[in-house]
Formats: sequence, C-alpha cells, structure tokens
Amino acid sequence: DLNECGLKPRPCKHRCMNTYGSYKCYCLNGYMLMPDGTCSNALSCLMANCQYGCDVLKGEVRCRCPSPGLQLGPDGRTCVDIDECATGRVLCPRFRHCVNTFGSYICRCHKGFDLMYIGGKYQCHDIDECSIGHHQCGSFSHCYNTPGSYKCKCKEGYRDNGTNCILIPIVLIEPPGPYHI
Repeated sequence: DLNECGLKPRPCKHRCMNTYGSYKCYCLNGYMLMPDGTCSNALSCLMANCQYGCDVLKGEVRCRCPSPGLQLGPDGRTCVDIDECATGRVLCPRFRHCVNTFGSYICRCHKGFDLMYIGGKYQCHDIDECSIGHHQCGSFSHCYNTPGSYKCKCKEGYRDNGTNCILIPIVLIEPPGPYHI
C-alpha cells in the first residue's frame, strides 16, 4: 500500500488519512471539504467543533467522518472505528484473515503464506519452509511441506518427534550356547 499522504506535494489541503489502496482528505475545524477536495471556511463548522469537518445541509450542521469504516461517536463530533472484522460482514479470500484498521480493514495472508502476484491477481501462496531452509527439522529427519507449515519425520533407523531424532539402539540377542546332552 502506497502512503499517498506522504507524497510531495500533499494530495490534501489540510489533513490526509491513508486508507488501504487510497486516501481521504478532510479539513481542520472550522473548514468544510468542498467537492473539488479543497477546504472552505465554514463558521458553523467551527462552532460545531467537529473532529473531521462537517456538512451544512439546509442550515443544519452535521459532523462527518472521512471513511465508511468510521461512524460518529456518542458526542456527535468525534469519529469512532467500526470493527468490520467483528461484525462478520467481511469475507476474505482463501488463505486470508481479516485485520481491522482505523477506518477500514485488510485481508492479510495466514501465517505460512506470502502474498504473490499469480495469474493476473494477488493470491496468498504457501511458503515451502522445507525448500528454503526455514524449518526446525533435525539432521536425522526429513522435512515435509504442508499448507501453511511443515512436518518433520525421523529417517529410517531413528525415532522421536522429528526434530530431535535419535538412533534406535540395535540390540543383539545372543543365541543360546551349544546344547549338552
């Protein structure tokens, strides 16, 4: 995600909030965001003391929030975050989980997966820990890749949990001595 708010010149006249894949402009107290993105002096907004600016419709001042992931708090002036992940309305693609951000959310790859550009789109692709050497399998075990992780299995003649394999001791059983009659 490119932080457009950090670019020179800044995309917003007053304040800028980075969102996933975009940004939102908002104005300082006492100013109103105009359709062209500039901030216009609005005495009524100054009196309303809104956190992110306001709209004046038919003479009524209403504070507003710069993102659909924010809603007006109980005081009617400040914006509070909506946790889209907790509401259950967000469905993330396969191998991703929802992570709430201020004013929005992102779908992040599960542990053991990397975001890659495959077949013209971004997908979470399994990391093969065995082939890149990011595993804890011991020298007497084999590494087997699994979706999002890996497993260790002791080599033949060794035993344990796969990470600390030890040699199975060979016990020789002596045949009984010669028979005497």
